[in-house]
Amino acid sequence: MIERAIEKFLFASRWLLAPFFIALALALLVLLGKMALAFYEFFLHAWSATEADVILSILGLVDLTLLGSLLVIMIFSGYENFVSRIDAAQHADWPEWMAKINFTGLKLKLMSSIVAISAIQLLRAFVNVKNLTTHELAWDVGIHLVFVVSGLLLALSDRISERQPGGA
Repeated sequence: MIERAIEKFLFASRWLLAPFFIALALALLVLLGKMALAFYEFFLHAWSATEADVILSILGLVDLTLLGSLLVIMIFSGYENFVSRIDAAQHADWPEWMAKINFTGLKLKLMSSIVAISAIQLLRAFVNVKNLTTHELAWDVGIHLVFVVSGLLLALSDRISERQPGGA
């Protein structure tokens, strides 16, 4: 009887994650504001900017878009994996992939997004290489390589665990 009460309490505690996902959804609004501001600045100065400045501005917009997409993946996949299923039948335009991402897929998508964001930051650094020291550029490359290697190791460990009996 005590064991069942503890299990019910622990199972119900998953709802404590719901405010986290709500906060991430609200963070999308903040990110939208940053995107609007970045686009406004880009639009105002695009006509007089150099080609490198235009490329840097566009990369900034791509970076914000990737971050927004990452938030959406985290919100829906995390909610579905840890809190409660969402009834996709009630949403005609529900993306099919959302109901199919398990925790392993979520980790890999998260890491892939981080690597993509890091790659864009690195590309921005290379476009702006005249204004960076060798030390700063080395740090950018090193950090990106850490993300790439981490992603590869995560994917490799997940693949190995899938082949093991009782693996995730």
